[in-house]
Amino acid sequence: MTIRQIAINVPEQVLLAERTDEAAFAREVLMLAAVKLYELGRLSSGRAAELAGMARVEFLLNLGRYRVFPLEDELRDLERGCC
Repeated sequence: MTIRQIAINVPEQVLLAERTDEAAFAREVLMLAAVKLYELGRLSSGRAAELAGMARVEFLLNLGRYRVFPLEDELRDLERGCC
C-alpha cells in the first residue's frame, strides 16, 4: 500500500486552544476526517479505519464518541465475524 502525505497549516493558537501538541492534533484530525467521510458515505468503514490508523472494529466502536453510529449492515457483518 502506498501512503501519501498531506500537509496542512495549523495556527499555533489552535493548538494552544486545544491544549495539545502537533502529533495528538494530527491524530485527532485524521480521526475526524475518517468519521466524517464515513458518515457521508464517501468511505467504507474499512477504508475510514485505515485512514484513522486503526482496525475496523476499533473504528466502529469509536464512532459513538462522535455521535455517528454504524449502519445495520455493518453491525451484522461484525456479528458474523466478517471484516
